[in-house]
Amino acid sequence: MSTKNSTTTTIPPQPPSAAGKLNGEPPADHERCPVEEVALVVPETDDPTLPVMTFRAWFLGLTSCTLLIFLNTFFIYRTQPLTISAILMRIVVLPIGKFMAATLPKKNYTLFERWGVSLNPGPFNIKEHVIITVMANCGVSIGGGDAYSVGAITVMKAYYKQSLNFLCALLLVLTTQVFQFSVLLLQHNLAE
Repeated sequence: MSTKNSTTTTIPPQPPSAAGKLNGEPPADHERCPVEEVALVVPETDDPTLPVMTFRAWFLGLTSCTLLIFLNTFFIYRTQPLTISAILMRIVVLPIGKFMAATLPKKNYTLFERWGVSLNPGPFNIKEHVIITVMANCGVSIGGGDAYSVGAITVMKAYYKQSLNFLCALLLVLTTQVFQFSVLLLQHNLAE
């Protein structure tokens, strides 16, 4: 057997698959968290089978965000303003999510004869809890969780004795918020 022009090929090491991680393989060194306290609490592996964008996550996330925005805007007018943090909402949402997982029907519903949706895809999991926390954090963002134009409307009423009807005030708040996001998007595109 001749060995002319024979080359040896080496196969580069492949990263472990998610299925391999679930079967008990330890995570690679670059995936380990350097902070010991975090590594003890947060799992080092990902389970891609856990549902994230569920009805429960959207319902609880949007409800908690709306509730935090309302409460923080309401309490900002006190002499000593009170801010409700997202940590409280995170603690409150966990038993509600588990209760919804126990009581919602497991039946699949069809939307527009095309998509199947389940109100209860299984037990309440950490990924749903994290996405709810991310949504709730939008309710306690900079400025006490309220839109900046709410302060302008308040100053108009308190100091200038002028008032806007509800539709004008709503359009002012929505316009300023959309403008802020458009400037942010423009800045993001220029940075790339």
